[in-house]
Amino acid sequence: MTRVILFNKPFNVLSQFTDKGTAGSERETLSSYIDMPQVYAAGRLDRDSEGLLVLTDNGRLQARISDPRNKMTKTYWVQVEGEISDAALEQLRRGVVLKDGKTRPAQARRMAEPAGLWPRNPPVRFRKSVPDGWIELTISEGRNRQVRRMTAAVGFPTLRLIRYRIGDWTLDGLESGRWRDA
Repeated sequence: MTRVILFNKPFNVLSQFTDKGTAGSERETLSSYIDMPQVYAAGRLDRDSEGLLVLTDNGRLQARISDPRNKMTKTYWVQVEGEISDAALEQLRRGVVLKDGKTRPAQARRMAEPAGLWPRNPPVRFRKSVPDGWIELTISEGRNRQVRRMTAAVGFPTLRLIRYRIGDWTLDGLESGRWRDA
C-alpha cells in the first residue's frame, strides 16, 4: 500500500532528511519532524520557503508529482513587496521571460493575507514606508526558485512564499511543522 504524507514545512528547513551541506552547518532537515523510514519528498521546496511538501514511499507517484511534464498544478501564497499592479498580474498570467526561458502562463490574483496564518520565525522584515501585498499564484512548472524569479521579474519581489496546494492536496488544517497521512 502506498504511503502519502502531507507536511507543512517550516521556514529554514531543508526538504531532505540529511544535510549534505558544509561540515558543521547543522541545518534543520525533515528528520527533525518526520521519523519514518522509506518516504521521500516528491519535489522540492526551498529552505526559505514554507508550506506543503508531499512525501511518499512510491517512486512512480513521486516522479508523477515532481516531473514538470505531468503539469501537476501547485498553488502558492506569495507576500510581495509593494501593492501588486493589474499590469504585473497580467504579465504573470501571460508568462514571464526569465533567464532560462518564458514560463507557462500562471493563474494569478490578489488575495488578503491568509486567515490563521502562522507566524514566521524569523518574521518578514517590516518597513513602514514600503507596503506589501499578497497574491495567489498557480503554476504547472517547477523551475528552480521560479515563483520568486517571476514576481521579481514583474517588479514585486517575494517577501514570504508558502506553497498551499499540490494537485488536490492542500495545507488545510495542517499547522506549521506538522504532518498527516493523505
